[in-house]
Amino acid sequence: MGSSSLTAMAPTPALITRPRIGIVGAGNIASLNVAGYLEDPRCDVVAVCDPKEGRAAEAARAWGVDRSYTDLADLLADPEVDAVEILTPTFLHHDHVLAAVEAGKHVSCQKPLANTVTEARAMAAAADEAGVVLRVSECFRHYPPLELAKQLLAEGAIGRPTQIRLRTVVGQTDSEFQNGLEIDGYLWRMTETSPGGHLFDDMIHKYAVALWMFDQDIVSVQAAVRRRDHYFEPCAAIFAYEDPSILGTMDVSYAPAMWLRSDYYGADEFFEIQGDEGFLWVTRCTGQMLDLPAVVLYEGRQGKQTTTSFPHIDADWGAGFRRASSNFIDTLVDGVPPEMSATEAIKALQLCFAVYEAGNTRQAIDPRQITHSVVPDGWPQ
Repeated sequence: MGSSSLTAMAPTPALITRPRIGIVGAGNIASLNVAGYLEDPRCDVVAVCDPKEGRAAEAARAWGVDRSYTDLADLLADPEVDAVEILTPTFLHHDHVLAAVEAGKHVSCQKPLANTVTEARAMAAAADEAGVVLRVSECFRHYPPLELAKQLLAEGAIGRPTQIRLRTVVGQTDSEFQNGLEIDGYLWRMTETSPGGHLFDDMIHKYAVALWMFDQDIVSVQAAVRRRDHYFEPCAAIFAYEDPSILGTMDVSYAPAMWLRSDYYGADEFFEIQGDEGFLWVTRCTGQMLDLPAVVLYEGRQGKQTTTSFPHIDADWGAGFRRASSNFIDTLVDGVPPEMSATEAIKALQLCFAVYEAGNTRQAIDPRQITHSVVPDGWPQ
């Protein structure tokens, strides 16, 4: 069964006329996630919670919010909070989501959904039983160039798809955003509180795209995984989809001495989709590494070959965050299925662990068979 049909099975909650949002976690990534709620006229951000002394109050002032808390229980007891955006470290997601669900709050959770498939399934079951929404805020699925690529694919612009390549390069940048990040937002990612490094924490975005672009499960993974500078994990992987005519490749490279342009992190991504009649290329995402239009379409039908560029589409990586927030409001106000349900988030988590398992064993791994978690060999050092 493909991802699209699973999305349709997500529970439909009672609609909320004007959702009141509480933000749980005001660390490094919070400003990107909250911007969409602050801009959306259909909702209000009413409360902020963070255990670090002064951080919630500072964020509340910056966002024009009246209430700040240092204890999650206090925010969840606030009757004026309808839904929460959970932006805490991944190893806390399980407990924080279960507490929010028990309090009757709808939940949007930062990626990855949990540290294990077991925890993620327990979270999804609890939300279903409580009749509340649980979705993952996946900015890459709302990034306008990738949305356009998926639309062109659905319209048959390149014919029948045959292959996708997901390329990530990590280097250096000197952006104001990256220079302003707090170190405590990274330390937990490099210890046993995380089941892996970069392939778990960041590549979960790309796993989500690999599943979403074709609305199909991946049934087999092969991979070689390495480690550099402890956290970064250069990787080459092969994905086989339900449709045996479609293959995927994912490669991740780390270039610590290479600088690239970016308003955010020192990284960039490229997505290439081959069809039997053409080719789609998304030339940027997190960074601005190449001087190219954000989306390029080549149509190569017999007797007519054309190249179409889309230079004016909003290619700001932050737009994906803003649109992801608006999608949560769409769900609460209009009953629109969330773009990434808990079920789909679990599939992305299984794919992540399948890459680790394939790297550990040098064997082909079926992600659907992973029920808990997989830690890469030697993690953490």
